Amino acid sequence: MRKFAMGCAALLAVTTSSAATAGEVFGGVYVHDVKLPTDLSGFEQGFDLQVGYRGGRIGKTPLQWYAFGALNTAGDTSYAATGLSAKFGVGGGFYIRPGLGIAIHDGSAGKYYRTDRIAFGSRVLFEPEIGIGTRINDRLSAEASWVHMSHAQLRGRENPGIDNLGVRLNLAL
Repeated sequence: MRKFAMGCAALLAVTTSSAATAGEVFGGVYVHDVKLPTDLSGFEQGFDLQVGYRGGRIGKTPLQWYAFGALNTAGDTSYAATGLSAKFGVGGGFYIRPGLGIAIHDGSAGKYYRTDRIAFGSRVLFEPEIGIGTRINDRLSAEASWVHMSHAQLRGRENPGIDNLGVRLNLAL
């Protein structure tokens, strides 16, 4: 755990050290716990209000560090995540933004099925995501995105996961 924390601190220092690579703030609204083929849950309620920061490009790579928090409006699982994403133009002002991170949540870390909350099996989860967006002007863009969280069966065969679908606005700094 100490090596992980040191690695995150080093990554943060590398991604925020240059004013020439200014990042962006973002915020959005997500439908919480959408039942998709990528999860076994689908019974938590409400919306997630998400706010976060994405750093500028890391060196000459397309990679960007990100961190965000998501608060569930129904009092179900809320979470915070950090990771790396990349933005790839696909033409016509549109882009895709895949990302991969880790998340920590306040839901059940239990390993057994529950009917009131998702039993994630671990407090720390993988957080893959993908967004499809378009630039509105020089500083503003909008994305539709999917955020998934699960432990990828690293903490046992029971792995319900969660999928959240939503939209977010990004404001370049």
